[in-house]
Amino acid sequence: MKILAPVRYPLTENSRTTIECALELKENEEAKDDTKGVHLIVLHVDLFQDGGDVSRKDLRREVKREFSVGDVSYAVREGFIVEEAILDEAANKEVDVIVVGKSRSGKLRRVLRRLIQSDPDIEAFLRENLDVRLEVAD
Repeated sequence: MKILAPVRYPLTENSRTTIECALELKENEEAKDDTKGVHLIVLHVDLFQDGGDVSRKDLRREVKREFSVGDVSYAVREGFIVEEAILDEAANKEVDVIVVGKSRSGKLRRVLRRLIQSDPDIEAFLRENLDVRLEVAD
């Protein structure tokens, strides 16, 4: 199983909650069946328009400073729209679950609505188009 946790860098409170939720999900899944392995990918989307220059090393260092993490991958992608970059990364990495913060879920809903021109059930849309589950961190 692969879990994608999109966060902001530097980490916000919402990003910390997202990582905590993703780590808990990873731990629960590993406890269910330790033969399959569960992999967590922490993603930051560096927006072109913000002119940021965040590296994977920066992201990894900050996450490790705040959390006790082991087998975790880090990705930094550039893009214009965070939500579209998240969907692209989910498809490219063939993730099974995306864990998003509560505020991000509303924005993701708007992007999906634009993409399919309706009012979608996000989880159903992702399952149908990307074969993933969406978890919203509270």
